[in-house]
Amino acid sequence: MTRTTILFGGTNTERLVSVASAQALHQALPEADLWFWDVADTVHEVRSEALLNHARPFEDEFKPGNRGIALERALDQAKAEDRLLVMGLHGGRAENGELQAMCELRGIPFTGSGSASSHLAFDKIAAKRFAAIAGVKAPEGIMLEQLDAALAEYGRLIAKPVRDGSSYGLIFVNSKQDLVAVRHAAKTEDYLIEPCIAGVEATCAVLEQSDGSLIALPPIEIVPADGGFDYVAKYLAKSTQEICPGRFTSETTAEIKDQALRAHQALSCAGYSRSDFIVSDKGSIYLETNTLPGLTNASLYPKALKAQGIEFADFLHDQIKLAAQRARK
Repeated sequence: MTRTTILFGGTNTERLVSVASAQALHQALPEADLWFWDVADTVHEVRSEALLNHARPFEDEFKPGNRGIALERALDQAKAEDRLLVMGLHGGRAENGELQAMCELRGIPFTGSGSASSHLAFDKIAAKRFAAIAGVKAPEGIMLEQLDAALAEYGRLIAKPVRDGSSYGLIFVNSKQDLVAVRHAAKTEDYLIEPCIAGVEATCAVLEQSDGSLIALPPIEIVPADGGFDYVAKYLAKSTQEICPGRFTSETTAEIKDQALRAHQALSCAGYSRSDFIVSDKGSIYLETNTLPGLTNASLYPKALKAQGIEFADFLHDQIKLAAQRARK
């Protein structure tokens, strides 16, 4: 008998979001075991009350309060105990394909995309290249040495880490002073720099259904607090509006859905994904694809499911079924 286990936490900046996702997952799958991947690279069994009573997951670190075992040993145990992992994780080694590869090598079923797809989508530059092959429109990248000329040409730029999510490290470049911040940030990690495209922020979820068919869910229109959809605007600001379905024309809605489906397929995603766009006067422009988007009560993917008339628990049970099918192949 397969034991469903929610794995959450992680060793990167998005571990706080992961705890909030796990709370929502646990409420929908109360029978599932809870495993917390700590920043020390250990995995801890967690009791229901400890997770549900953690009041401010977006701000306060979750502490398991018991001894854990090394991640590799925990995955060996998952294999031995016939566990299926529900990925309540985001970013870092949880989303760049490393954890997925560790599971695949052991034959552990897990929800979401496989290692190769996760690795590809996590690299925003590579993801744009593959999405473009599928006919998805994406903005041109700007090299560090072109920064001054690009700022003069476009007036505004946006810089973001090539391999990170939840809008961490986002830098809006409006003046020469901001260029200093970008160059400083780029010393410690790779940055993707693009022209700041005027338009409406949008995101579109793609769902693989239990029969393997793909659908795009209703696109969401995002009206950020104070103009930028960074971590604070996404999870903490009360004035950020997320309108689902978005107030787009039927033509624009169809275009966003088509582009999201194309990106999902070009990146060989599995289970579910969410792609982000700017809807400009030149149509919808692709930004990136998330293979493990947030599943918190405040997250965009559950909002899109609700707009489609799909219950969160039904979505999860279908994802578990798909994960088991994939592992058997």
